[in-house]
Amino acid sequence: MMDNDKKAFREYALGLLKAMSPEEKSEIEKKIRENLFRTKQWRRAKTIGITVSQAIEWDTKAIIEAAWECNKVVCVPKCYATDKRMDFYQIDDFDQLEVVYFNLLEPNIDQTEQVLKTDIDLLIVPGLLFDLKGYRIGFGGGYYDRFLSDFNQETLSLLSTKQLKDELPTERYDLPVQHMITENGSLIGGER
Repeated sequence: MMDNDKKAFREYALGLLKAMSPEEKSEIEKKIRENLFRTKQWRRAKTIGITVSQAIEWDTKAIIEAAWECNKVVCVPKCYATDKRMDFYQIDDFDQLEVVYFNLLEPNIDQTEQVLKTDIDLLIVPGLLFDLKGYRIGFGGGYYDRFLSDFNQETLSLLSTKQLKDELPTERYDLPVQHMITENGSLIGGER
């Protein structure tokens, strides 16, 4: 039954995001970025793991550019569908990305260098819905849940307060993010 619950929540969240006007989305993104850049997690991180956003997601390209301006190392995930695994690769330019399945942008591994999990100081974890403990419902691939299982550095997610619920269904392998940044400020998620 849990999978059906998550599917319904996922569809609800996608509808919520799609219903936002471009102006509303842009205003929320601006506030989320400003709040992210004020955090100690952002300021002290030397290496940031982050996805390259798609249209429905909160824009991460401006965050990546800000990280480069601050001389931070930016690494983005490459997903391997055969074993549902992902590795992160450093990018210094958007030209090092390639379009893969579902029009996702991932690093071209011939042009980039892999970054070890232990070298990522701050991982910005995507999601569609979050609860007050930091648990999230993502897009359903399970890549981040697997990656987080032995990730011991800081985790943070970017979301609108509209994506926040009191509680979400969780399963034993679900792991909360430690911090959540909204247009209204920061929230503490789960401890690990």
